[in-house]
Amino acid sequence: MKIISLFSTLVLGSASLLMAAPASAQQALVPAQSNISFTAKQMGVPLQGHFKKFTAQVAFDATKLATSKISFSVDTGSATLGSKETDAELPKAVWFNVPQFPQATFESSSIKALGGGKFDVAGKLTIKGQARDVTVPVALSQNGGTTTATGTLALKRLAYKIGENEWADTSMVADDVQVQFKLALTGVGKL
Repeated sequence: MKIISLFSTLVLGSASLLMAAPASAQQALVPAQSNISFTAKQMGVPLQGHFKKFTAQVAFDATKLATSKISFSVDTGSATLGSKETDAELPKAVWFNVPQFPQATFESSSIKALGGGKFDVAGKLTIKGQARDVTVPVALSQNGGTTTATGTLALKRLAYKIGENEWADTSMVADDVQVQFKLALTGVGKL
């Protein structure tokens, strides 16, 4: 369960970074209306967790995607599965190794419009010192002055060395982790 939690947290961090893509120079993340969660499986049983701390720097303009940029940081030490025992394991070296890698980051390299408020945000996701190219599907919706970015990113925890040694056994903790995000942003222009 600890391995799944750690991997889920890592995946969630990645998804959060990708979701931050829709925003612009004066744009800001509204943490109270945003969340990054993750789902992993331990011995076939789904485990759900979330990250308590994350930030984003967004410069998004739907008419200027070539110059739009998104970067995201997730405090890996803020991962929680809602259990004190499991949460105490996540910061350890075999999982997130928080003392050496306190943050997971995402830096966009390109944003592609798919139509209907949907975008593919490509970039580099770095977790536990392991950098991988990822593409995150993001859906944007607007209500008043708030733009909401939602999506799910599927990750492989072992690609980021989350759950090492005995926890690398995927029959105990599945390699697949789903990171879901909902990011509320202010200052984004009309889509």
